[in-house]
Amino acid sequence: MCASEVVASLCVSKATFGKMVEEYKQFKGLQNLNQNLRDHMTDWELIFSMLGEKATTDITRTRAAQGFNESKQAAKRGGQIAQNARTELEQETGESVVSKENYLYLAEKKKKKLIETKT
Repeated sequence: MCASEVVASLCVSKATFGKMVEEYKQFKGLQNLNQNLRDHMTDWELIFSMLGEKATTDITRTRAAQGFNESKQAAKRGGQIAQNARTELEQETGESVVSKENYLYLAEKKKKKLIETKT
């Protein structure tokens, strides 16, 4: 990943969720900050991350963004689009998408419940 892609990813995360990637990892309680945040996201968190990234890609392509500043602006706009969608869902459901829930830990709990019910 080149520097501009890293900055774009950080901008998308900040705009979508209000947290930089490292802040989000700490929020999720990841002890090892080298862990992949996506592995620990809920379905909705992944969906809105993907929306922000895809919007950023399409904005960058259609605007023919060149250089660091134009790419950064495209990433901010892509993240804003995802943030708007996230906020609208949260208003409809009354629940926050940004969650301390950790998918890997939830998956482990579900596996244990299945094993317990079978025995």
